Parts: sequence; C-alpha cells; structure tokens
Amino acid sequence: MPPALAVLRAALRRTHPCPDPSAPPPPTRLTTTRTTDPDHLAAYRRLCGFPAGHATLPLPYPHVLAFPLSMRLMTARDFPLPLLGLVHTSIEIDQYKPIRPTEELHLSVRTTALTPHRRGTEATLLTEAASADGELLWQSRSTYLARHKTRPTSTASAPRTEPESAPESAPAPAPGENWQLPAGLGRRYASVSGDRNPIHLHALTARPFGFPRAIAHGMWTAARCLAERERGETRTPTHTHAPTHTRIEFKAPVPLPTTVTYSTPTPHTFELRSPQGKLHLTGATGPTDAPP
Repeated sequence: MPPALAVLRAALRRTHPCPDPSAPPPPTRLTTTRTTDPDHLAAYRRLCGFPAGHATLPLPYPHVLAFPLSMRLMTARDFPLPLLGLVHTSIEIDQYKPIRPTEELHLSVRTTALTPHRRGTEATLLTEAASADGELLWQSRSTYLARHKTRPTSTASAPRTEPESAPESAPAPAPGENWQLPAGLGRRYASVSGDRNPIHLHALTARPFGFPRAIAHGMWTAARCLAERERGETRTPTHTHAPTHTRIEFKAPVPLPTTVTYSTPTPHTFELRSPQGKLHLTGATGPTDAPP
C-alpha cells in the first residue's frame, strides 16, 4: 500500500481512546526483501548530509528501507496505538557489519513492548536487517509515544524521553555548528522516507495533534547528526568499521523553520540545541556486543 494511502487508512481507523500499556504486544512480525535503489539512496544522502559515493550504507538507512513494513505494522488492526500523531522518542541502532548498497537485505519489523509513559503509552518496534544467508547485519529499537490521558493513580514509570519537556539544566553547551532548517524540510524528508505523519508536513496538519507548527522528523535530525559524525570519522586515520551501538533520544520537538546547533560535548556524544539552549536531541556511540 502506498504510504499516503496507509496514512489515510490510519486516520479513518478507530482506535481505543486509552491504550493499555500492560497489554502484551501484538505477535505480528512482517518481513520483506529489499535491494537499495541508487537514486533513492543518493536523494537520501543529499537531504541528510551524508557524503556521496561511500561504499557502505549510511547507518540509519536500513530504517528507511524498512519503513513501509513499519507503516503496515502500525496501521494493522492489532496495533494498539493510533498512527497519526505518534511521536518518535528514541532509537537504538546496532550495526554488526557494514552494508554494501548492492546487498540484498532481508528486513523484519515487530512490536516487542508496550510501556507506560507519563503522557501516554510507548511502543517499541524492533527492526532487523539480515544478509541473504541470514546473518544479522543491523538492528534498531525505536520507541513511539501515543499521547493520551493517563489515570491519576497510574504507577507508570518516568519516561526515558520527554518530547515536550522544558530545557534540561546543563553546563554551557559546547561550541557547535549552526544549521538552518527550512519550513518545508518535513515535506522533503517525507518524500524520501515515506513518513507522511501530519505533524511533520504543515502547521495546519500539526495543530490538531498539539503542535503549533510542523516539527522536523526525529529520524532526519538523527541522520543529519550521524552524517556530521561520519564526516569527522572518515577524516580520522584510525577510523574502522568495528561493530557499533548508537543511542539517540529525542528530547523536544524541532519546530520548522528554525535554527539548531550541533555540537559534540565528548568524542562519543553529540547533541542538538535551539539558539536558546533548549536540548532537542542527545546521542551516544560506542562498541556493541555480538549479534544475538
């Protein structure tokens, strides 16, 4: 189903007004086989800032390849949260081996958990990319928040991420690089990624979900930060393709248009802030264990 029709289907489908985070996740597991389209990869690289011509896929690109599966999963009748208005709150990526653009990938997506959140319910989606012979090359765990009223007596744990939170108290931000984000960025990324959630497209479509302006896709901000890191790493003589673990938390929405500042407080961490110092995104990278 084309992404636009999937979004329309989700908008028309009635969902329970108050999801139950104690319910078991649905058992549905979707799979497909994909080979990278060179033109699509080039468009993604340009929009997110990844250098052209690299021999391996950008770290977050399998997420985009698997996104049609994620859409099918989140628009299925047994998915417990409404698709429209979902907010991406975090992603963890383990890359075990570099992936060549010519490789055939076996992709799968499933829901692994529902978690209570102070502002609603979070679902965790596990995405995996394996080689043709079944070797796990890459996997991610994304959390998505559906905002709804929660019971006052709920024992929900404090959220790991808070998209609407006030700026965190922190030392003075590290010097960084300013990026100008245009008003149409959400529509441009939607055309590449297939993620046409209305909160990203226009102020008129974002307001019904509590956002006065369209907000940037979390995965674009993540990809742009990772592209900047990749540029720095490839200039480092000791750069290797060792297995890596990356965790990114989306702390607050990035309204469009705006200016943001990218910085690296330590060699293994990065962040994105507003001109006023509000923290939008934090990230950390390090080694990972062997595939499960």
